[in-house]
Parts: sequence; structure tokens; C-alpha cells
Amino acid sequence: MVATMRHAYPTMFASVIIPALDEEEAVAGVVCECLATGLPKEVIVVDNGSTDRTAARACEAGARVVTAPRGYGRACMAGVRAISPECDIVVFLDGDGSDVPAFMSQLVNPIARGTHDFVIGSRTRGQRERGSMNFQQVFSGRMAGFILRLLYGVQYTDMCPFRAIRRDALAKFNMRDQTYGWNLEMQMKAARTGLRILEIPVNHRRRAGGESKVSGTLRGTFVAGARILATLLRVALE
Repeated sequence: MVATMRHAYPTMFASVIIPALDEEEAVAGVVCECLATGLPKEVIVVDNGSTDRTAARACEAGARVVTAPRGYGRACMAGVRAISPECDIVVFLDGDGSDVPAFMSQLVNPIARGTHDFVIGSRTRGQRERGSMNFQQVFSGRMAGFILRLLYGVQYTDMCPFRAIRRDALAKFNMRDQTYGWNLEMQMKAARTGLRILEIPVNHRRRAGGESKVSGTLRGTFVAGARILATLLRVALE
């Protein structure tokens, strides 16, 4: 069941970053759902080279729109560069409507209370709408979690894009990945630097429109998997 608690901590400024590539059907709804939680002070949509009306729809819904060259990691970093100086907590989620912003308080509040530094959602532990994740996504998340437990003693069950992190902690990571390895790099560096990490179950829906750039095609799945593996090896050997 989705938590309805909306307790925001007034001393903490949360910014939401939504990377989006050709998500005109879903992005406005995602922005509206984020704003409806009452938690973020700003919602930033990063148009990652869209050829449709993603940027216009996001702006109409109340987001601030910035642009970035193609690449999931490039979009996330552009969003980080665009956040307001007052921001304390950075929240990331996808623009396809699959993440459920109603869970945002469960991600943000442990950081605002000062008990944790990095809170990540787990789709595999939450309630998943049929067809929202394929076998490869579930398997890769659990496999990455197993490897990271061996490396750092931290247990993850997913590489869910829906996550929140203290801004000052993220700034120390020197994030480098420009594509699909961004999420894994963040999880690895959070574990390696000893951040207080919390994983919580979150619900997950089928995308609201368009086609997945990762799981929508065999090529997309293969390319994403190869880049995630390359990131794992690079960060582990740093």
C-alpha cells in the first residue's frame, strides 16, 4: 500500500531530477505527481535529446527544463548542475510514469531526519504491475546486489532509478558514467564511502507511454547490460 504520509522537514530543500527522452505521453503526469506530494521545492526535467514535445509538456506541468546530450548519465549530471544552491536532498526518478512519486516521502524523510544519507527504492521488493519489469531487469539488479555485497558488504536488490541522496554526499562521488551505468556507479560509491544506506520497497507500474530505451529492444538490453558491466569493473578497480 502506498504511504500517504507527507511530512516534509522545512529545514531540508529537496530537488527532483527527471531524465527524459521522448516521453511526451508520460512526463507531464510524472511532474504533476511529484509536485502533488508537497515535498520537492523544484522539479527539473532534463530533455535528453527528445524529438517530440517532452520539453514543452514538462514545462506546462510546472517543471524547469534543461537540456543534455544523449546519455542517461549525462542527463542526470545536467540535472545536478541545474539544482538550486539551497538544495539539500536530490531525488531521481524516471520520466516514463513507471516510478510512483507517492513513495517519495519514504525516500526523503530518512535523510531529512538525519538517520540515512542515501535511500534507494527496490522494485523487486515492492508491488510490481504485470509487465512493468522483464526478467533481465530483475536478474541484473539482484546479480549486481550480490556482487556489491561481496565487495562492500552492502545488500542491494535492485538498481532502481527512484532514489534520494544528500547533495553534499553526491558531490563527493565525482560521478563519471555518462550512460546506463550511472545508477550502479552511485550505489557502488555510496557503499564504498560508508554512507548510511537504506533500501525500501516501492511499487512499480508499466510505463505510461512510448518505448523503453533499455528493455524495449534486444539491442537496447544488450547495450545497457554491457555498459553497466563496464561501470562495475571500472568503479571496482578505482
